[in-house]
Amino acid sequence: MNRPAPVEISYENMCFLITHNPTNATLNKFTEELKKYGVTTLVRVCDATYDKAPVEKEGIYGTLGTWKCESGFTCVIEVVMDSVLLNHSS
Repeated sequence: MNRPAPVEISYENMCFLITHNPTNATLNKFTEELKKYGVTTLVRVCDATYDKAPVEKEGIYGTLGTWKCESGFTCVIEVVMDSVLLNHSS
């Protein structure tokens, strides 16, 4: 199955990488893509589709947990905006 290319959104000192969810079968490629962009934290906006242990082994953690929403794209926008607001309030 072809997946859409990652989309990078930058705002001030923050950078967000929007990707399609991986499966265990595509996890190695997914992890390499995350490392290429310098990702350190994952936020999931859908059900888990992969084992997080191999990703964490590479130093990429899901410390912000899962933010589930009814519609995928709207949720991504909410996560980005909430992160921006959280950063400004700190």
